[in-house]
Amino acid sequence: MKIDVGYVAELARLELTDEEKAVFQPQLENIVKYVEKINSVNVDGVEPMMHGRPLVNAFREDEVRPSLDTQVALENAPKRVGDEFLLPKIVEGAES
Repeated sequence: MKIDVGYVAELARLELTDEEKAVFQPQLENIVKYVEKINSVNVDGVEPMMHGRPLVNAFREDEVRPSLDTQVALENAPKRVGDEFLLPKIVEGAES
């Protein structure tokens, strides 16, 4: 199957040089051939699955534990106001 790499690049809003197109052309064709090969596999009777391996919940139990003391957390703050970190104001305006 012949695929027009230039057209695919255009759809993806990519600008490719002729050299890049020459490199990517056979790569893209090989990918499509591989997908076609996968599509030819008989999967009758095979149940669809989301993952190839069983998933196990690795989360710990939600339990109350002591947290970092406020004063310890603020010790390395470059600037603070009372018990809060003071951060520089960052405002990005809409361009007109």
